Amino acid sequence: MEKFKLLTELVSFRDIKNAIFGSLLVLCGLILAFLTLWANRTGNLRLASIFAFLSLIFVVVIIVFILPPLVRNAAAETSRLDFPFEFTIGGAFLIGILIVVTFAALNTGNNLLFLILSVLTAAFLVSFFMGNACLKKLDVKMRFPDVAFAGKATPITVTLYNRKKFFPCISVLAEVRGVDRKRSLLAEELSKIFKIEWTDKLIKPPVIRHRLSYFVHIPRASSLQIGIDHVFENRGRFIIKDFELSTTFPLGFIQHRRRLSAEEVEITIFPKVVPLQIASLGLSSEAGKLEKLQRGSGSDLLMLRDYQPQDDLRYVDWKATAKTRRLMVRDYASEDRKSVQIFFDNRIIVSAQQKTQYIRHRIIEEQKQRPFSPISLRFEEAVSKLASLLYYLDHDQIETRLLLLDYVSEFGIGRAHLYSLLRKLALIEPKLIEPDESLEYSDKWMHELELSAAHNLFITFIDEQALPREVRLNTKILKF
Repeated sequence: MEKFKLLTELVSFRDIKNAIFGSLLVLCGLILAFLTLWANRTGNLRLASIFAFLSLIFVVVIIVFILPPLVRNAAAETSRLDFPFEFTIGGAFLIGILIVVTFAALNTGNNLLFLILSVLTAAFLVSFFMGNACLKKLDVKMRFPDVAFAGKATPITVTLYNRKKFFPCISVLAEVRGVDRKRSLLAEELSKIFKIEWTDKLIKPPVIRHRLSYFVHIPRASSLQIGIDHVFENRGRFIIKDFELSTTFPLGFIQHRRRLSAEEVEITIFPKVVPLQIASLGLSSEAGKLEKLQRGSGSDLLMLRDYQPQDDLRYVDWKATAKTRRLMVRDYASEDRKSVQIFFDNRIIVSAQQKTQYIRHRIIEEQKQRPFSPISLRFEEAVSKLASLLYYLDHDQIETRLLLLDYVSEFGIGRAHLYSLLRKLALIEPKLIEPDESLEYSDKWMHELELSAAHNLFITFIDEQALPREVRLNTKILKF
């Protein structure tokens, strides 16, 4: 019963309805085709013409409603296969012309048609063999930076080596292919129902392609290096699987492909950093700063005193010196930095129906490679603003600390510390809970809330009144 419930969560009524509708259309089309054949054989031409007309209507409906999603799914599946070439739109059009001209030439015996057929065939063969030779003996090397932010141009260096001794390489597109997770979301959900070996073998994560650079001409026995700025749209991980080189040289009828193996490298794409006003989050622009009554390099005057030999002449107060007739210097109060610790509760309270709907949306989002569900968009906004806040606090030299439900960092400052926090945010996912589930927090969180002298910021998706009293008293709460 539990497995059946999980299966109903993955398959919606709309999916079942579409499957039944498509199957009935195809079945009715086949029945009408057999009826047309039967009417022809029995000599009932009028009935045969009626059945043929109805069959044509069903064919049109199938082409309009059934065929497009099947083609899209087939294209997604074939993208994982290593086909060496595929026909472009121009190539498919050329194949159609070749078929028509071939039948016309054979039926009429016209020499002009045979001449046209030979020219078209020669063009097709030249396009095939020259395009195939263009991708021979090519090597590619790509260098990625250590840090990549979503929505921000990332500098990537692509080098293409042409090892052919006599021929150049013309019109080559370089792409990198990979995945964003080891296992598909659909496979993870189905593994609760079926064996993991089956789901992992039948369902693979969708292949992500990033188009990197286009090489117009590479001379023989040489290499060409191009630097580009590539933009990753979404945060997360990108696991490089292989490289793909493609070309439509020379006539654009056939797109040849060649895949080159690559060392599996995982790139972490940090959340998008957006311009952020601290005041827009309900925080003071002085958050993290405390004035201490000690000498230092702050901006507030602490005292006037007599000049000492080691004092900097820039701090001499000439007006006070003129009044007292002895050198006087200004001392400023030191500005001490107060640390900021940020609590991020990634739990979202939803109904059972919303939870089921979100699982389906996440599977579709995985295929389309973009978030679109309200929960995903809301969560991405929160993660982006949290990453931006950490970025700007680090820029202001304020110590920060991040506390997640399953992770607690140390206080730190600097790029290495910032990147370690952003790496956690790059991979975090929302945790959906139902209204009757308890909102418990770890003892570590409660201890830090009560005893820490840091400025506490609590980011959550839960209504403030539902939070524990300790959280409401000791933190600044930001709800998304």
